[in-house]
Amino acid sequence: MVPVPQPNRVGELMDAVRAEFDTVNQEASMFKMQRDDCEHKINAQIQEMNAFQQNLYELERTQQTIKKQYEDEINRLRAELDRVRSGHPSMPTPGGPNPAASAPPPNIGHGPSNLFGGIINNAQGGPPGLVAPTQMMDPSQQPPTQHPYGGPNGPPPQASGPGGPSTPYMNGAGGPPPGSTQAPPGQPPNVPHSSSKRIREMEGPQGSQGMYGGAGAPAQAYPYGRQNAPGTPNSQAAPLPSMDQGGPNGPAGGYQGPSPSLNEVDPDNVPSSLKTVGEDWFAIFNNKVQRSLKVDLIHTLDHQSVVCCVKFSADGKYLAAGCNRSTHIYDVQNAAKICVLEDNEAGKDGDLYIRSVCFSPDGKYLATGAEDKQIRIWDIKTKRIRHFFSGHDQDIYSLDFSRDGRIIVSGSGDRTARIWCMETLKCLYVLRIQDMEFKDPGVTSVAISPDSRFVAAGSLDKMVRVWDTTNGQLLERLEGHKDSVYSVAFMPDGKTLVSGSLDKTLKLWQLGTGSDRGMHRDGDRNKACKQTFTGHKDFVLSVATTPDGNWVVSGSKDRSVQFWDPRTGLVQFTLQGHKNSVISVAISPNGRPLFATGSGDNRARIWSYDSYV
Repeated sequence: MVPVPQPNRVGELMDAVRAEFDTVNQEASMFKMQRDDCEHKINAQIQEMNAFQQNLYELERTQQTIKKQYEDEINRLRAELDRVRSGHPSMPTPGGPNPAASAPPPNIGHGPSNLFGGIINNAQGGPPGLVAPTQMMDPSQQPPTQHPYGGPNGPPPQASGPGGPSTPYMNGAGGPPPGSTQAPPGQPPNVPHSSSKRIREMEGPQGSQGMYGGAGAPAQAYPYGRQNAPGTPNSQAAPLPSMDQGGPNGPAGGYQGPSPSLNEVDPDNVPSSLKTVGEDWFAIFNNKVQRSLKVDLIHTLDHQSVVCCVKFSADGKYLAAGCNRSTHIYDVQNAAKICVLEDNEAGKDGDLYIRSVCFSPDGKYLATGAEDKQIRIWDIKTKRIRHFFSGHDQDIYSLDFSRDGRIIVSGSGDRTARIWCMETLKCLYVLRIQDMEFKDPGVTSVAISPDSRFVAAGSLDKMVRVWDTTNGQLLERLEGHKDSVYSVAFMPDGKTLVSGSLDKTLKLWQLGTGSDRGMHRDGDRNKACKQTFTGHKDFVLSVATTPDGNWVVSGSKDRSVQFWDPRTGLVQFTLQGHKNSVISVAISPNGRPLFATGSGDNRARIWSYDSYV
């Protein structure tokens, strides 16, 4: 007979099982807490490793920047030594480096260091400017100090545009109030000739605002031949090179040695037959070539912000100027403002600069590209947006319509150019830069050939590329510039192309035709460059060509516009007509020979260029 378990024995067993269960449960909870703690530590270590990796990358970039600065300084000193040995020492900059210079900018690309962010940022608390301080720059990019005529040997000018001192400039903010032009203590006052006086007035007051927008020491002007610069004996003035005293149509003897850049020539030393002086502008003609043109100011169009771009309509009757948040269209004949195009639906916070404008061939529509990555097609008559083209991931820097009006091409900081169909309102092709050698090879400028078959694009990686518009195939890669390419334009024949670069030069490229068209091999790239135009003292920001193909026009951060002969590569004349960088130049395609300029001084100007008789 089996004994029956006692009831208290079952209770004890149940209590033992319960106790064991509680123990296991506590251990499981403890293990879970340990696991969570381990996961937390692992995640923290992963974040720490990521931060360490990022710091390592930053240190590497900093090391590369410092290395480049040392190399640049060595190159600058070598160039200075070469100038001294050749007998053309440069004038010392009064007061040393500009104390208002900002920190060197990051690479120009998308994001916080977008392409034109440094050009048109507001000096009050804006991001670093496009230009690094003089002592930290590549000699090939070093901004020359300005003398009072707008040349390379004195302090930079400051201007207060129509928008007042707080309006954003390409290189800084406005200057001090009028009347602050007294010479520094101990410095003899200037006694300029009548033409020089008007030219100095155009430069605006010298004073408290530094070139890069900060508050700097008062600028001191040391005009050549007027007074003694530091380091110049009292008995000697340092004369600026004079032009030969020849006739108006050819060179003559007089000046010995290398021909100076026209930006270095003192207007007072130029014969009247080789210069034109206006109320607040002047032009100097090259005495080494036959004079073929005369230039005159037609209209001045004041704005409340930087004028980022200018463009004529196909019939030459209208001019569009892109500014901050708005585009202004003018009648070229009488400078009457036809309309202002502004998207009221766009966000109101911050700036929204219109980087590019372009008329449709029939003149009914205007395309605008801006910092919000949108391409707007405006109906000019109704002042309404007909369509948005969306797809770019970064700012829109450039636009161009084809002559037949079927397509429009856009260039962006997102490393692409895009071809859009005006009929279907669709993107036909994305022309992507595949090269990975450069960190941010954003597309800065696009142009369509006159026959609408090809698209050319300049980019931050120093290259010019050409694509086929019918299939999006890359045809040519043109190498030769030493710095970013900021502007491209086709010559009227469609077989040659002009580019302007931050290396201060322009280049004329021969494109392949027929069976010869294709990718240039390394050995053929130099052959593609037909001409290099040198003479600007700072970044070349915009290029254009005249309808007859006789002239190439360039605008620069040195505030000048230059007309070049594409056959010889020689400059016909240099025009100083703005108080700040010339960001954009445009040629009227029809009617009277006119060109327009847009500048960081808040002005657009319309000029004439006629044959010189």
